[in-house]
Amino acid sequence: MVIDLPEPCVVVLIGAAGAGKSTFAARHFAPTEILSSDAYRAMVSGAESDQRATRTAFSILHRQLGKRLLAGRTSVIDATNVTPYARRAVLRAAAASRTPVVAIVFELPPAVVTARNAGRAGRVVPEDIVRHQLAHLERASASGVLEAEGFTAVHRLGTATEVDAVEVRRHG
Repeated sequence: MVIDLPEPCVVVLIGAAGAGKSTFAARHFAPTEILSSDAYRAMVSGAESDQRATRTAFSILHRQLGKRLLAGRTSVIDATNVTPYARRAVLRAAAASRTPVVAIVFELPPAVVTARNAGRAGRVVPEDIVRHQLAHLERASASGVLEAEGFTAVHRLGTATEVDAVEVRRHG
């Protein structure tokens, strides 16, 4: 699969913990383009998994996104983004600057996601939370919510093989 991205744009990675979003981001984007909720949690609290730092981490992420939008820079939002609430601020900010927003959805089988999450070094999310994230993702996907939210394009990846085979091309 080829994912064509306009330049500049906002790329919103959507998927449960362990789905491969951060690995995908590191493979296809420069470190300076990635706005990672885990990295901001680590910056605030010293631990990527410290959920008590989430509010502050997202405040920083959204502030940095705003600055990047003003500068006309492509930005990749590396967070679960499985709820409409989580996506809303990003979509609003991008709309205000007339920047296209592309969703890349990681819809891998639940057994694959939970196994990957369990094998993550130092960043294991409790399984009940991962199941909750997967349920949110399934509801959004099944009802067509993502397409209706204002994304310029929605790309769905359903297997690890599809994720590994993606080619990201930029134009503009």
